[in-house]
Amino acid sequence: MHEFALYYTLYYNNGAVIIHGYDVISNYATGEGVYDMTKTADEKILTEVGTNEWQVVVFLLGNQYFAINVDKTREILRWPGVRDVPQTHPAMMGITTIRGEVIPLIDLRVYLNITPGAEIESSKLIVAEFNKMKLGFIVDGVDRIYRINSDELDASLTGTFLGENSLYVIKREGRNILLLDYERIVQVVNPGLADQFKLDQRSVASVTETLGDPNDFKILVAEDSPLIRKLIQDVLTSGGFHNFEVVGHGKAAWDRLQDDGDEFDILLTDIEMPKLDGLTLTRRIKEDPKLSHIPIIVFSSVMAEDIKRKAASIGAEAQITKPEMTHLLEKLVELLAKTPKAAAKLVS
Repeated sequence: MHEFALYYTLYYNNGAVIIHGYDVISNYATGEGVYDMTKTADEKILTEVGTNEWQVVVFLLGNQYFAINVDKTREILRWPGVRDVPQTHPAMMGITTIRGEVIPLIDLRVYLNITPGAEIESSKLIVAEFNKMKLGFIVDGVDRIYRINSDELDASLTGTFLGENSLYVIKREGRNILLLDYERIVQVVNPGLADQFKLDQRSVASVTETLGDPNDFKILVAEDSPLIRKLIQDVLTSGGFHNFEVVGHGKAAWDRLQDDGDEFDILLTDIEMPKLDGLTLTRRIKEDPKLSHIPIIVFSSVMAEDIKRKAASIGAEAQITKPEMTHLLEKLVELLAKTPKAAAKLVS
């Protein structure tokens, strides 16, 4: 029943199926067991840093396949039961307790208006963690895990026919698999979370005053989510920065950096992006003698310790977890203050 890539193991622990490693290829749509996606440095076999590869968990809603990044996924469980929470979004099913931790449950079928392909008791729960929060997504079944290249993310319909909730199409084995914008989904279900992306205005002036005029510095931002792009632009503007450019993926950022006569003072990049992911972009920049001096902030919803180590190992000057906007602004100013341009301003 199970087919495994090298170095990946499955064993039974008190009747629960535990998976270590992420290249397990198996059909779990109707399978039993608990699929544990937690990781330790000794257990995990990861894609090499800067190879432009990452991995996704493929799951079913009705008869449509969807995907979520493995780095967002903590475990996959059988239906754990739910306790209702009144006066919430229709897709907010309620809360449940997993090993003493209370987490909210979002039914993606309800959110996307898809007729369920399984009864609620037969559903699976994908426990995800990103933006410094943990929650559960209710799905019909979990299919497999794919290792993909960022080039495989088809963004040709993004922002048009895919709607606001789907970012990309992954084409595999004759199937069109949709990669959702989970940050947006969570903010729609719980609008109050948007406040986490707002700056502490009381500290803005004191943070930026050391730079003089913030508009003397040119900032490049690489971020694929339209929602997060807008939030970053708002934060930069609130901090007094107006001389910035925002692109939707790493390849566009790399191309801009290659343009002669147009110099950027700092790069702010996401990790999960099509065409060229943030870690591969960082590695390319740091390996290029003409660009290696540019400080880089990796700003991602997925920033576990291993991801931070990977970013640091290829030269990223800072790794910040969304939605730490005040921290982002502080680090941005700190790194800009160390640039030759800032030193020249002090001399003059």
